[in-house]
Amino acid sequence: MQPETPLMAQPGTATAPALARNRVLRNTYMLLGLSMIPTVFGAWLGLQLKFTLFAGHPAMGMILFLAIAFGFMYGIQRARNSSLGVALLLGFTFFMGLMLSRMLGVILGLGNGAQLVGFAFGGTSIIFATMATIATTTKRDLSGMGKFLLVGAVLLVLAMFANIFLQIPALMIALSVLAIAIFSAFMLFDVNRIVTGGETNYVMATLALYLDLYNVFVNLLALLGMTSGSRD
Repeated sequence: MQPETPLMAQPGTATAPALARNRVLRNTYMLLGLSMIPTVFGAWLGLQLKFTLFAGHPAMGMILFLAIAFGFMYGIQRARNSSLGVALLLGFTFFMGLMLSRMLGVILGLGNGAQLVGFAFGGTSIIFATMATIATTTKRDLSGMGKFLLVGAVLLVLAMFANIFLQIPALMIALSVLAIAIFSAFMLFDVNRIVTGGETNYVMATLALYLDLYNVFVNLLALLGMTSGSRD
């Protein structure tokens, strides 16, 4: 009489959840890479057109930006299980590229602007690689981070809105540093949610990671511009 095969060794049992999570992570990274194309195109087009969302008052521009961004995110969430969700996501990344163009124009106007953009891109890549590695190897439960990070992000947005009126350079630098820390932590949290099965939809996973990357890049670029920029 032959011994029974252990349950964990039987195909299609213990490995199925892991394979599903790997598939979500793989699809997320593929769509994340694809989303960079409309972002770059939007930024290039915005530079050519000298795009600005609202030329009147910065506060109104920020309110309009948030309204459009949250409109896109609501649509993506509703259509996350269809090809429309992917289309809306790519449209959103194009819009975010347009929004990025104004800052890029300012930074590229500095004597070392191109170098600063390269540093910001490289720094963002290193942060993402580090956080993704930790997220996929840690044994700790990171699910409790979500609420704290969300509260931190909301307070950060409110502080940035207030500084539109206050225009305090030191506060601007402090908020950029804080934003880099918060959204780097979000990278850790969001990747970990995928690998532990907390997020099973790759469209929503891509949206979360895209926002993390975008915010780290933008704030790192702003921080470098404020502290390392040089005029011609």
